[in-house]
Amino acid sequence: MSVVEIDTGTEKMLGRVEDGIGWMTYNNPARHNAMSMEMQLAVPRILAAFRDDPDARVIVVSGAGDRAFVSGADISEFGEQRTSVEARAQYDSAMAEGWRAWRELDKPVLAMIRGYCMGGGLLAALRADIRLAAEGSQFGVPAARLGLGYAFGGVEELVALVGPSWAAEILFSARRLTADEALRIGLVNRVVPPDRLEPEVRALARAIAANAPLTVRACKVGIREAMRPPGDRDRALVDELVEACFRSDDYLEGQAAFAEKREPRFRGH
Repeated sequence: MSVVEIDTGTEKMLGRVEDGIGWMTYNNPARHNAMSMEMQLAVPRILAAFRDDPDARVIVVSGAGDRAFVSGADISEFGEQRTSVEARAQYDSAMAEGWRAWRELDKPVLAMIRGYCMGGGLLAALRADIRLAAEGSQFGVPAARLGLGYAFGGVEELVALVGPSWAAEILFSARRLTADEALRIGLVNRVVPPDRLEPEVRALARAIAANAPLTVRACKVGIREAMRPPGDRDRALVDELVEACFRSDDYLEGQAAFAEKREPRFRGH
């Protein structure tokens, strides 16, 4: 097994690439993986490492321990970092850097959710392309119970996934949704028994990693552009990536593997 550890700059965030799968783990289980500023700043660093590593074909995001994916932002830091105008500007800048890193990542992302997935943790899960959750997990956005303003970017992403009515209930009520509710409204793709969560995630990640990377990338970018207003879509980029698939060695390999009734061996070019 090939494993490459990533220097994240903090022990509260873990990153590694293992057999074609990049793993990013929020590692603060004593606080239910609540995200501190230190952890927020590590995210772009880890995602950039995944982006630049050709061996990382799919990314899995998880939380350490069995009680939480991410329980939200670290509220103990709010007084210092999210009260004054200047402090909030610094915090928002760090958040923007993280979301920019997510947007620049053109590899598929899976969220492996166990336990609390709240506030900023739910936002992190929304950045994934596919979300799998364990039975008993809980989802919510407690902003209305904390009195803080919820940024438009988070509202936009939530509405895009579950629609305006469910986004309204989630945001206005600040209540916690069960895993079954999350599945019913499309917030997650699957709900499985806790002991089946990691095996299911690994199986799906391996299946994606075995597919043609150029095709997967073209599909991810196509999905992303389809979610934008028609006037803002970069159709030229999508067409370019689709054409690159047809011109690749992997396209020839896929045809050969089909004809020879064997598994394809894609190399990403």
